[in-house]
Amino acid sequence: MKTRAPSFPPPMLRAQGFTLVEVLVALIVIAIGMLGIAKLQALALSSTGAARMRSLAAIEASSLAAAMHANRGYWAAGTAPTFSVNGTALAVTSGALNAGAPACTLGAPGVAPCTNQQLASADVQTWITALNTLLPADTATVTCAPAAIPVSCTIQISWTENVVGANAQTAAVAAATAGSTTVALQNPTYTLYVVP
Repeated sequence: MKTRAPSFPPPMLRAQGFTLVEVLVALIVIAIGMLGIAKLQALALSSTGAARMRSLAAIEASSLAAAMHANRGYWAAGTAPTFSVNGTALAVTSGALNAGAPACTLGAPGVAPCTNQQLASADVQTWITALNTLLPADTATVTCAPAAIPVSCTIQISWTENVVGANAQTAAVAAATAGSTTVALQNPTYTLYVVP
């Protein structure tokens, strides 16, 4: 009597299904990793943009503070104005500050030199133009306390920036404000205290 060896399917047929499952699992793992890398890249880009805007706001506030220090005859004389800026619109609430370019030129022959008030008006107009160019949806408030000795001023700048939600809290804010789960609009504020 002949004994017959049990028949098994060829080894190649048994391994084909297992290899396909491994490949599918590997593709899923790689896809999830790529999504994580994309999220990290979006967060890095958002953080870089936010840092850029904050640096520009700090530079612009320092620019007006430097103009105040250069024109101490106006800003420290006790008549310093309080004003607000919304885009390119200037609204003076107290003190004397002309809206518009002064009718004087520094160093031009035959033209009357600028007064301290005209120079301050020109500085503020130049500052407003630069602020409006660099920051989106900017608003600014400059509040001076002329009765205080020494005179002190507060420069406060606000703008709008987009921020990618890094966690559930910022994602919830984004969903409530922008209708998106990843991007939120924020209005950060930069404040600088100046003694001209």
